[in-house]
Amino acid sequence: MVRNFNIPEVKPIEKECDDKNCPYHGNLSVRGRMIKGIVISTKMQKTATVVYEYTIKDDKYGRYERRRSKIHAHNPPCINAKKGDKVIIYECRPLAKTVAHVIIGILER
Repeated sequence: MVRNFNIPEVKPIEKECDDKNCPYHGNLSVRGRMIKGIVISTKMQKTATVVYEYTIKDDKYGRYERRRSKIHAHNPPCINAKKGDKVIIYECRPLAKTVAHVIIGILER
């Protein structure tokens, strides 16, 4: 059984995996924020580091400031995102000390 997240940019995965923390083939539920970012590292086992940019408004001058942040996200074997891929990640329950997000799809390779 494969779950469908009803996100127009993400197609359901055809590959099978036996990862219990996979949002498609396992029993991991996703909730909360959806973030689009770029994978900058995949050196950890089944984990990727994703960087995303956001803007903050400066109240004094009324301008916007660009900032970026890094998030550790679970990288299921059926998705297998590589360095440089644009991905969509969702918030989930804590999987490790610093991992509380999971990759659900790849936008660009």
